[in-house]
Amino acid sequence: MDFLDDNVRSDLVIEYAEQFYNSSEQKGKRMSGVEMRESEETSYGIKVTDVQITNENGERSIGKPIGQYITVEAVNLPDGGDDYHRAVTGVLMSQLRKLLPDIENQKILVAGIGNRDITPDALGPLVAEHLFITRHLFEQYGKDSEIVRGMGNVSAVIPGVMAQTGMETAEILHGLVSEIRPDVLIAIDALAARSIRRLVTTIQLTDTGIHPGAGIGNRRYRLTEEVLGIPVIAIGMPTVIDAATIVADTMESLIGVLNKSPILQKAARATEEFNHEEKYLLMRELMEPQMTNLFVTPKDIDEAVSRISYTISEAINSLCHHV
Repeated sequence: MDFLDDNVRSDLVIEYAEQFYNSSEQKGKRMSGVEMRESEETSYGIKVTDVQITNENGERSIGKPIGQYITVEAVNLPDGGDDYHRAVTGVLMSQLRKLLPDIENQKILVAGIGNRDITPDALGPLVAEHLFITRHLFEQYGKDSEIVRGMGNVSAVIPGVMAQTGMETAEILHGLVSEIRPDVLIAIDALAARSIRRLVTTIQLTDTGIHPGAGIGNRRYRLTEEVLGIPVIAIGMPTVIDAATIVADTMESLIGVLNKSPILQKAARATEEFNHEEKYLLMRELMEPQMTNLFVTPKDIDEAVSRISYTISEAINSLCHHV
């Protein structure tokens, strides 16, 4: 069955899977074609959820391509200390290794997707800026040189956005892949979420590539193995949320408060039978047309993106280099 509503705006597969398993009509059931495993890593309570879409039925149900989606949830990511971020880096590196088991001796191209001048969209460019780049050393001294011992062959690009270049990101990367012939592309991009608690606390890793702008309803050319001819690993973190989702969530909280008062229970009954999607669609309709395309980001997004970009880059550096 097709479970998802086309109006839902999120890039996180875990949110679609949770939507299925938390719905009243699906309690206790399993979704055909979707396998979901949860674990807790390290003493810091960092949660890892591995969702694998294994066939076309799961693909239709979730609305995402067949493949593996790993979600790392670290609630203290925006303001955690150095030890916490080192723990997150370690978890990210170990999970990336699951998607790239043969990374040794492979040539890696990293693409920082997004607009460096817009903070919520600057995650990809900032990660690329922090990477330890070595391809030029391999080109100059050779792979057997002592200079590159323990290093991976890593190059990086920040392709910008169409308004800056006049070209689609996929067009730029297709040319680069044809020219330098990397073995794998790692693409980093900012995402959209449907849950406030996942903003800048959740990182998604997947082997299915990336679909720029999909979470905010702005679908562009895909960055996938099918398009580029090499495996594409995508890393993303949600930095924005649809304003209508916030209002719908607030509505649910309000209903809970109203139900506690005998006097106000009648007001709550008018909407308590609505499910989450119905509340979301109601809010979007009420917000038309002024706020339909409004997306919200945390007030400290600049600091959060700056710090978390370093954490992600360290995970990639640790995965690619052993020096």
